[in-house]
Amino acid sequence: MVNQRTDQPQERLQKVLAHAGLGSRRAAEALVREGRVQVNGTPASLGQKVGPTDEVRVDGRPVRTRPEQLVYYALNKPYGVVTSAKDDEGRTTVVDLVGVPERVYPVGRLDVDSEGLVLLTNDGDLAHRITHPRYSIPKVYEVIVQGEVSQDTVAQLIRGVDLDDGLAQAAQAEMLRSAPQASVLRLSLTQGRKREIRRMCEAVGHPVQRLRRVAIGPLRLGDLAPSRWRRLSESEVKVLRRRAGLDAR
Repeated sequence: MVNQRTDQPQERLQKVLAHAGLGSRRAAEALVREGRVQVNGTPASLGQKVGPTDEVRVDGRPVRTRPEQLVYYALNKPYGVVTSAKDDEGRTTVVDLVGVPERVYPVGRLDVDSEGLVLLTNDGDLAHRITHPRYSIPKVYEVIVQGEVSQDTVAQLIRGVDLDDGLAQAAQAEMLRSAPQASVLRLSLTQGRKREIRRMCEAVGHPVQRLRRVAIGPLRLGDLAPSRWRRLSESEVKVLRRRAGLDAR
């Protein structure tokens, strides 16, 4: 039986782990399932609640029940950088580029051969809302593809393309430029399946040459240069959290 104190305010363990900067709640649940989390010296269980005086450890290392401060950073990820907190192959990660004192992690996927906006934070609640399809927060991409794209093809991307893991649809699709050698599209998606845009464009006969994310909900990449990062303003955080259905801190 877990030795857990009950005379204190308590929260679900996965929420505490997410607030401590250990990834989204889904990632925190995986840590618990893998037996890597202990509470007061006893293996943790999913759905368990902990309070501020409980000792929580992951892989034997103590973690804070909450970060000192929630922080938010925008990065323009260049080609070849891995969108993760660490990489087993020793490649440069987005966290390496930011190099901030807080323990932050990237929100959602962006392939190693893709570029553009990455949000890094220790706000687990916001990370969960942005990445979960239920909340329909759009991610907007500018995509250079091979060949001249027709308006019928643009409409097909919205209707949906059959992939090996099911139907994939763009929430919005717009032609920015069309030419015989290459075309530029702006695509908006509210889901985040693996290499989804690349597979969609390949399926309609226009392989991707370059893919760049330019927005996550109301957050815009703007003129931020590749490999550069900045801290979000208070107003940006408020708008982003409000769009995710959270209080505007």
